[in-house]
Parts: sequence; structure tokens; C-alpha cells
Amino acid sequence: MFNVRSYAVITSSYWGFTLTDGALHMLVLCISTRLATRHLNLPLCSYLYEIMEIVTNLFGGWIGSRSGLKLTLYWGLGLQVFALWALSRLDPAWQ
Repeated sequence: MFNVRSYAVITSSYWGFTLTDGALHMLVLCISTRLATRHLNLPLCSYLYEIMEIVTNLFGGWIGSRSGLKLTLYWGLGLQVFALWALSRLDPAWQ
């Protein structure tokens, strides 16, 4: 039987994760654009961000298979929100 509530929770969680991930990616690019002194710093930062996304997805999949997808989803969303908040608190004058 199709459970509408479960579908709504998973879909809204995925949408929330997609929005926070996009916002986090844009914050990283905007901050590195402001702080970059060389032209290669921005693509390098973006490249390292994408590599770490791959590592995080592999690690998250391993954790999900061992501890359950629900717990992994909630922790992942929480970490995304925390990282977004931490980057928003970054002071541009800080060296």
C-alpha cells in the first residue's frame, strides 16, 4: 500500500536538502570569490567541494546501510543546516 505521509516526508526532506546544498555551494563560491587572490583559487575551491561531496555521499551511504536511512537523512540535513549557519557567520575581515 502506498503511504502518502512517508512519501511527503521523504520528498520534502530531499527538497530541503537540495535547497540547503545549493545555498551552501553558493556561499562557498561567494566567500571564495571575495577572499581569492589568484584566479585559480575559485575553481580549485569548487573542485575540492565537489570531491568532498563524492566522499561524503560514499560515507553517508555506508552509514545509511549500517544505521538506517531515516537516521542518516536527519543527521545529513542537520549537518547541512549547521554548515550553512556556520558559513553565514563568517566575518569577511577575518584573516
